Amino acid sequence: MADPISREHLTGPGHPESPERFDAALTALKRMDLLRLDARKAWEQDVFLCHSPNYFHTAKREILSGFGDLSTGDTSVCAASLDVALFAAGAGLAAVDAVFTRSANNAFCIVRPPGHHATQDRGMGFCIFNNIAIAARYAQRKWGAERVLIADWDVHHGNGTQDIFYEDGSVFFFSTHQYPWYPGTGSADETGSGKGAGKTLNCPFPAGAGRKQIVGAFRDSLVPAAERFKPDLVLISAGFDSRVGDPLGHFFLDDPDFADLTRIAMEIADRHAGGRLVSMLEGGYDLEGLGCGVQSHVQALAE
Repeated sequence: MADPISREHLTGPGHPESPERFDAALTALKRMDLLRLDARKAWEQDVFLCHSPNYFHTAKREILSGFGDLSTGDTSVCAASLDVALFAAGAGLAAVDAVFTRSANNAFCIVRPPGHHATQDRGMGFCIFNNIAIAARYAQRKWGAERVLIADWDVHHGNGTQDIFYEDGSVFFFSTHQYPWYPGTGSADETGSGKGAGKTLNCPFPAGAGRKQIVGAFRDSLVPAAERFKPDLVLISAGFDSRVGDPLGHFFLDDPDFADLTRIAMEIADRHAGGRLVSMLEGGYDLEGLGCGVQSHVQALAE
């Protein structure tokens, strides 16, 4: 799933989260025979599933008033950014519809801006709305999914996703990430609270980590956690800044590793969720590496 509107979110010269990221990801898939799903725009009530009305209207006002950056954090915006962000969130909703209606076994959404740093009341880290979190809540509201698993392999911790579901219990959040690194969250002792106690599982690793640590965590920590949780839907925050050579991370995953991470997530979906899996693009800022990682990920999804 990829909508050309993603190119219209302009972040300024030299910014790593550039429109060229969309082109690199899409070009990498051009020779593959894939079913193209139509994205759609999320509505305000969809965004309110995860974000406060106050934050939504603050972001809307600032974007439409010509701000260059959101006041809530380090997120560059332009006049088109609100519509682009609503289509990014809407892509996840359309993908959820597709896997629950069986028009697709799984789906990958090439979206900008990324989303996993956006909290209930703050856009930050290049993110405006938390696309993956909105997709999870939508699946629960629209399709009655009781338990949703979110696996995040971005090099940066998905603090926004964690925060939104930290006290929830119906969404299990699993993350491998470089630590300490931006945004400074994601220590192993952050495990959820209240109804969400034990439903957050962070696997922080130092710079230089690679296949042994990250694929190992998916196999040795996520798989048994999913066996206990038994999700009705699996979602992936697919960040390719964990790939070797990315300018914003210091992990050493390579393309076969992303294929193996994908297969592990698919095994979980097949075992517990009727195969239902939706993946959404997060980071990845080396354009060549992003394309290679995306290709490896989608080839595994198509197996």
